Amino acid sequence: MTALDVVRAHYDASARGDLAGMLAVPAPDVRWTEAAGSAYAGTYTGPAAVVDGVFRRIDEEWSSFAVEVDELLDADDAVVALGRYTGRHRATGKSMTARCTHVWRVADGFVRDFEQIADTAAIAAART
Repeated sequence: MTALDVVRAHYDASARGDLAGMLAVPAPDVRWTEAAGSAYAGTYTGPAAVVDGVFRRIDEEWSSFAVEVDELLDADDAVVALGRYTGRHRATGKSMTARCTHVWRVADGFVRDFEQIADTAAIAAART
């Protein structure tokens, strides 16, 4: 599997709501960094930490949340995704659309490093 195939597999699983499929691609020691200014900001190490710190919280806080990828840029062992988040916050009922960029680093068929860059102001506005 190429790095691009690995990243596509993650997004395909996400679109299906398949958490197990999403977790099939990170390495056991993956470093997953959420953007500063985000409610989930920080670096999480390992799939369990990503689930607890990011995915579970998103599921609890948003009645709908999706990433829509507009373009994937292939750079051998790195892949850059350009897209947007959409969602509706459970507590406020507010919807949001926020631009995002994901930088993926892949080795041996597994995601080793993920970094999110996002319009955190647009996301925060839906939370208040």
